[in-house]
Amino acid sequence: MRVENRNALWGSVVADELAKAGVDAVCLAPGSRCTPLTVAFAEHPGIETHSHLDERSAAFFALGRAKRTGRPTPLVCTSGTAAANFHPAVIEAHQSRAPMLLLTADRPRVLQHSGANQTIDQEGLYGDAVRHYRTLPEPAADERKLRALRTALDRAVATATGVEPGPVHLNVPFEKPLEPTPVPGDVPEGFAAAGREAVEGRDGPFVSVAAGAPEISEADLRDLVGAVERADRGLIVAGPEADLAPDALAALADATGLPVLADPLSGLRFGPHVADTTVCGGYDTYLDALDALPDLAVRFGASPTSKTLREYLRDATTASADARQVVVDPAGGWREATFAATDLAVADPTRLARALAGRIEGGGDPAWRERFAALERDYWSLVEGEGTFFEGAILADAAALAPDPSTLFVSNSMPVRDLDRFGRPREAAVTALGNRGASGIDGITSSALGAGSAADDPLVLVTGDLAYYHDSNGLLAVGRCGVDATIVLLNNDGGGIFRMLPIEAHDPPFTEFFETPHGLDFEPTADLYGLEFSRVETRAGFREAYRDSLEREGTQVIEVRVDGEASHRHREALHERVASELSDRADAA
Repeated sequence: MRVENRNALWGSVVADELAKAGVDAVCLAPGSRCTPLTVAFAEHPGIETHSHLDERSAAFFALGRAKRTGRPTPLVCTSGTAAANFHPAVIEAHQSRAPMLLLTADRPRVLQHSGANQTIDQEGLYGDAVRHYRTLPEPAADERKLRALRTALDRAVATATGVEPGPVHLNVPFEKPLEPTPVPGDVPEGFAAAGREAVEGRDGPFVSVAAGAPEISEADLRDLVGAVERADRGLIVAGPEADLAPDALAALADATGLPVLADPLSGLRFGPHVADTTVCGGYDTYLDALDALPDLAVRFGASPTSKTLREYLRDATTASADARQVVVDPAGGWREATFAATDLAVADPTRLARALAGRIEGGGDPAWRERFAALERDYWSLVEGEGTFFEGAILADAAALAPDPSTLFVSNSMPVRDLDRFGRPREAAVTALGNRGASGIDGITSSALGAGSAADDPLVLVTGDLAYYHDSNGLLAVGRCGVDATIVLLNNDGGGIFRMLPIEAHDPPFTEFFETPHGLDFEPTADLYGLEFSRVETRAGFREAYRDSLEREGTQVIEVRVDGEASHRHREALHERVASELSDRADAA
């Protein structure tokens, strides 16, 4: 424990208590005002440090780690605009309920509103995007203040990982000297021994937080059990970040006989449970082929990626007064933007699923489940026989050929939508992740590399050209943080997502201001960041390059050149053709 001065003592206590609270890694951005924290973390033997030059990239890297581990990786930065660069990732963490802890160093209170250099108002900097905010007391060799500091840190970690995980902001002001320079009398001689518990902490966290798990009442549970047992056409829907244990999902599906519609980012489309559970992934196309709406849907997680599925659930409850859509949310949040859900169950998803599985005695029409199983089989037989080279085929191959186990991170806009439509459920332990909270394209590469740094599994990132360009700074983490990855760069020369909108018919201004073709050559990024680069223009070429990269060490960027307009037209035509074929088969049956 450093005691050269009060700042050194303060920083050492911060690092010590966070380690005792379960923190095993931290992201550090360079700066002067955060020196006491940086030195303390750098010297702590139990905390892995990741050094980042760009605060925005650092924050998304920490976000990716949190999405992979479920624990916060604290962020440390200096005062001023450095802290403001954390904001985009804070918003994503807030929206997607990812744990995050921000330690923003600040100038002392006496310098506020004085025009002092690099001094801004950091109070409440992130607004309501944080679960908790406070400015810590200024450092002092005082037992009560040190106990308060340790308590504040334990509470911060508990809040960041609580029922509604998310960002916590601790603003940390420091006076000079910032370095561990001895200051006579700053920490009185004998203080460390006299205030041993405050200085050295306890065996384990200073405050152990026993977090509870919300559950619905017995009466509400009986009501839900009855609703499931009475339903003939029920569904289990798992949206992004469903926070539902696969074995609990399997038990619920087995007890109810209900098909499972699993978003690719739910954590439930891929995994060993798929072998014995009717997990559906092609629903974005074949729901239109069904001539019946569900009379019950039990939905876990955030709003599904598929617009078709969202509207299908909406139509079910708006068309029938007896149909129910139950949204399960442990924090009691409202994540259903069609405003058609009939019930909100404030409960831990896994506990509720297990409770239902243990109570339900039959229910559901077996023909309904078999209908979904047949549609699923037919859908994949039609789609996987498609030989055209387009963006959806790349996502299909990326998911199908990803190692078991592996981490698959996908960008927003078209990649996540194509994974939703073409990522076939499989038994492999593929952890599919994305930033769907605010659905931005900023920080995608950094988030993926952060996720990869937290696991020994191979890492695959599938990103678009604009997202790759937007976060090219994040590639520095490949070397600085020792992350290997296979980066699939889908280059359609612009924003392909906008072709899905009516503005496409208005050109100008569509091409210049929406699609925004850039004409960039991305190969030099490989030279800049020490990566390997290859370019492919066929599906066979992609598969070969992809398999080769997965078998090699280092980071390879595979640029896949596609015609954005042709790819989009084929995606639309394939959707319509397969939906029509499935509808014809259903009519014939």
